[in-house]
Amino acid sequence: SFTPLDPDHPVYILYSSGTTGQPKCIVHGSAGLLVNHAKELMLQGDVGPEDRFLYFTTCGWMMWNWQASALMTGAAVITVDGSPGYPSLNALWETVATEKVTHFGTSARFLAGCRKAELTPARDLDLKDLRVLFSTGSPLLPEDYDWVYKDGAPGVLLGSIAGGTDICGCFVGATPLLAVRRGEIQCRFLGVDAVAYGDDGQPVTDGRGELVCRQPLPSMPVSFWNDTDGARYRGAYFETFPGVWAHGDFIEFTEHGGAIIYGRSDATLNPGGVRIGTAEIYRQVETIAEVKDSLVVGRQIEGDVEVVLLVVPAEGQSLTEDLMKRLRTRIREGASPRHVPKHIVEVADIPYTRSGKKVELAVARLINGSTKADNRDALSNPEALDHIRDKLAAANLLPKG
Repeated sequence: SFTPLDPDHPVYILYSSGTTGQPKCIVHGSAGLLVNHAKELMLQGDVGPEDRFLYFTTCGWMMWNWQASALMTGAAVITVDGSPGYPSLNALWETVATEKVTHFGTSARFLAGCRKAELTPARDLDLKDLRVLFSTGSPLLPEDYDWVYKDGAPGVLLGSIAGGTDICGCFVGATPLLAVRRGEIQCRFLGVDAVAYGDDGQPVTDGRGELVCRQPLPSMPVSFWNDTDGARYRGAYFETFPGVWAHGDFIEFTEHGGAIIYGRSDATLNPGGVRIGTAEIYRQVETIAEVKDSLVVGRQIEGDVEVVLLVVPAEGQSLTEDLMKRLRTRIREGASPRHVPKHIVEVADIPYTRSGKKVELAVARLINGSTKADNRDALSNPEALDHIRDKLAAANLLPKG
């Protein structure tokens, strides 16, 4: 039986990932969300009834819901249960080939791992059916674009997409109608009035700023759970720029309509009063083979900010003086002298949320002595925070007392 319901009737609750504190309990309405997903999948993603769609995701990430919505396009949806790295990083690529997948979605971190492992699925597997490769979760490095078009899947549309759990969708992303430019997201999505705002609440015509959306989207939340007067909802999105949705990303829109995301705006660094995004440093560090993973935070000291880089060495490597020198040189030449870390510390692991996002804010609070409690339940590896605390203490980088 079919029961008619209002467009804003709740369809499901999603929890934000917890990268910035307590996860938000977000209530999404049915009609707006599904209309938005139809636009994103059919028009922006070019998914249709003859296609086979696989997005590797956990059930706790909004990409699971996005993937499920692909059923309304008529496409077959293929799900994978297990780790993307078991028994090897080739496993997902082998599934794409075997199942004749046309649309494959994954994370930027997975693609970076494939590049570092020097995989060559383009040469080893039959990927002739694959048309679109989606990437999200974090900014996709220019070097990963290079890997995809050389060794990964040269014949695909590489669609870097970005949005969030808050809208269970995208502000910017892919289109089959425009060129793919190295290191850039292709465009704003249809019907999305997204721009970069400066601190003065005005659009930035050249350079980077806060990602805002100036007009409503159908998939903006109906409410937060147990937020009867809407105060927490308004506080989460509309306090920074009254009446305008501030998403919390640091972004630049290019002259031809593309977008570059530089990380979370609440994790941006301000050494010498110059605002830089953490992704600008990751773009340099994570292309070095001896580095498995990294995390950047700002340490507040004497009215300024020191850049602190935590590095997880690749297997069989260690953080030597030579490697630290190479890292600083690469960052100086690839970014600027302002980006060069004052301190580089070797750690065993980087904290991630259960949906695979780096948790910079928890480490920033730690290094700056904040008493605000972090939601450790949102982390897939909370023990990493304890290890980092010990390492920072040994390096005399924690506040006294």
